[in-house]
Amino acid sequence: MLQTILLVVMILIGLALTGVVLLQRSEGGALGMGGGGNSFMTARGAGNLLTTLTWWLGGAFALCAISLTIVGNMERGSSSILDAATVGSIDLDAAQTAPAAEQPTAPTAPTGPSLDDLEASLPAAPAARPAGDEPAQ
Repeated sequence: MLQTILLVVMILIGLALTGVVLLQRSEGGALGMGGGGNSFMTARGAGNLLTTLTWWLGGAFALCAISLTIVGNMERGSSSILDAATVGSIDLDAAQTAPAAEQPTAPTAPTGPSLDDLEASLPAAPAARPAGDEPAQ
């Protein structure tokens, strides 16, 4: 329940933050619409208010994200993948006493080339010469 409330609040803060950022006056940026002389608020007053509001909404968004993470981990923390009831329910004796599949008596043919085939196909390496034995030029 708390997780759902925090998620809705986070979405609302995100929408408000997006709106406030889009309302801000462009400072010669690339994507802004620019602020003309016919804006509905004065340029200086709107800049201070929107900048302050952006900081507050950004902080609230970060705080909401952290608290959403904490609440999500607290709700999930009571169960584990390796829960004792799950591990205890596995019947190891039945798995060990099950009849094994019959093994084939004759080895099967390899499905692909082996390392022996690869070594046989490589050319013979030249014999290594001693360190002092250089060819004359």
